[in-house]
Amino acid sequence: MKRMNDVQDDIVRTLEHAAAQAIAHRRAAANPVQPRKGSYREILASLDGPAPELSTDPLAVIDELISRSEPGLQPVTGPRFFGWVIGASHPVGVAADWLTAAWGQNAANHVAAPAAAAVEAIAARWLLDLMHLPAEASVGFVTGATAANFVCLAAARSEMLRRSGWDAENNGLFGAPPINVVLGLDAHTTVFSALQFLGLGRARVIRVATDDAGRMIPTSFTSAIASCSGPTIAIAQAGQINTGAFDPIRELAAIAHAHGAWLHVDGAFGLWVRASATRAALADGAEAADSWAVDGHKWLQVPYDCGYAIVRDPIAHRRAMAIAASYLPPAIDGERDPSQFVPELSRRARGFATWAMIRHLGRAGISEMIEEHCDLAAQMAARLAAEPGAHVLNDVTLNQVLVRFGTSAVDCDADRLTEATIARIQSNGECFVGGARWRDRWVMRLSLISAPMNRTQIDRAADAICAAWRSVIGTSATAGET
Repeated sequence: MKRMNDVQDDIVRTLEHAAAQAIAHRRAAANPVQPRKGSYREILASLDGPAPELSTDPLAVIDELISRSEPGLQPVTGPRFFGWVIGASHPVGVAADWLTAAWGQNAANHVAAPAAAAVEAIAARWLLDLMHLPAEASVGFVTGATAANFVCLAAARSEMLRRSGWDAENNGLFGAPPINVVLGLDAHTTVFSALQFLGLGRARVIRVATDDAGRMIPTSFTSAIASCSGPTIAIAQAGQINTGAFDPIRELAAIAHAHGAWLHVDGAFGLWVRASATRAALADGAEAADSWAVDGHKWLQVPYDCGYAIVRDPIAHRRAMAIAASYLPPAIDGERDPSQFVPELSRRARGFATWAMIRHLGRAGISEMIEEHCDLAAQMAARLAAEPGAHVLNDVTLNQVLVRFGTSAVDCDADRLTEATIARIQSNGECFVGGARWRDRWVMRLSLISAPMNRTQIDRAADAICAAWRSVIGTSATAGET
């Protein structure tokens, strides 16, 4: 049995060693991106083995975890990662997240974790203020946008059924009035996941026609809503995942509310523009909705495991989520109870990192970052559009850029050429890009949302993308000649 001093020494050595290794990793991330050295199966084989029978020295465990995991880590914290809409886990957020893990607080209630409850209450108020959402709204700190959509739509389901005389919390859905769900053809997949989890179904939704950018067409939305009888939930989008386009939320909200429907906004990354001094109009009217799903690990740059489920009606929110048990301490009168707005009772204290990032950046810093990223996306689009054979497909008003490669955007061979260019870029390692299918065409999708980006990095990435494309057509031409 180890003496207490030895145990304390182990704690200090282990934490200091892990911190030093983490700092080294983040320093390396500022250098050119390198291709991953290990595949999933290679990493699995490296880490796998029978369940350990005996204890292992703490430093040896950390070193083994690092050495065997690093070959399979994506360069998501670097300045030239554009693969998905992923923030870079800002160092201030990471530091607060380290403290969160070290403090080990269960953010369930005021007694179990007074500081966690207090910081969530403050961060919730700041979030509503930054995004110009109703001050009376409630905020649940969840894992991300998928869980946020789930929580918000659970509140919507509960309230719509209550208005129809049905108590979903006590009686379930058996025998309940059917709920209509109306959304756009280009709604994000996490919305469908939430509908699946809630028993509302992925396939029984009413889909509304969209324009070339993925925005719902108001006349089609009006027809869809008018065809509904009984409780209805409508779902709008702030920031289409491929094009960055916004539904006309103000107009949709007026139509939905005129028909007694609940309007939810899936705003995982796009809703953050409401914190921008120059681009807030893109999400005009979002304050008129009934609920909003937002991610923290996107434009706020907090580490993963942080999203926000925001509901205008706190009573509906609590009705859908509150957990009660005799052993749980009662809520403090008049104060926000953290466990009443999320589906977990035991959970990480997500408010600390959110509070730290807002405190660090401030309103001005968040606004400037969003505007800079949107400007950089426009810069990237202009660079690529000037390259022969590269075709920018979307109106770049946010941070998303869609590119297709070929003699024209409708070239029958463009799918193959685009995929080959993406593969070449990823293998070269100068930057990381991803692919997606948009309007039945394969495209390269660039998501510019990493905090460390700057104009020099964008030029460097654009050079790498153009070089990869030229390499592909050079290879294709050679193959054709032979």
